[in-house]
Amino acid sequence: MDNQETDSSLLTQMRDGDIAAFQRLYQRHQGPIYRYALMRCGQSALAADVVQDVFMSLLSKSYRYDAGLGSLQNFLFGVARNLLLKQDKTERRHQPLPGYSEEDGEEVLISETTELADVIFHQQMTEHVRQAVAVLRPHYRDVIILYELQELSYAEIAVICDIDIGTVRSRLSRARAAILQYSERLGWRPDAMANTGTQR
Repeated sequence: MDNQETDSSLLTQMRDGDIAAFQRLYQRHQGPIYRYALMRCGQSALAADVVQDVFMSLLSKSYRYDAGLGSLQNFLFGVARNLLLKQDKTERRHQPLPGYSEEDGEEVLISETTELADVIFHQQMTEHVRQAVAVLRPHYRDVIILYELQELSYAEIAVICDIDIGTVRSRLSRARAAILQYSERLGWRPDAMANTGTQR
């Protein structure tokens, strides 16, 4: 079978009862979805459950994918996000980081200079950075993971999170600033400076 089969082709085959097509879709997309879910929830077992639920929903047609709205992978990110938001409502384990606002309309109470945040993500993903991401509010956590780790564009994140691009930009800025402060409080400062903040 052609390794370059499109997702749309595999979906058509899957809907016609081809289990092998479903398996190829799973092999193609489960890795990024799992990494997103793991970073988002911090629990490997829960992340694995989310991946299973995402693909079962695809198989059972619980969620209808519309190719006109974006790629299948981004659609699957959106399904995973919805499942994790439901989980958030039951856990409420996240706590606000000191020095940043909980509301999009308020100012961050720390320096707006966040060049070091670029280095934190692109030079070294340390454990305390993971911890900082974990305690962000879910709507900040989503954009930082999808942008920094999954390398999606503002437009793609806007579709996945059902927000406008301006809100993506605002939440990303606040999340990066909060993580930067958290890292500095723990005394971690990267050796090099970098600026990779070009909009995707």
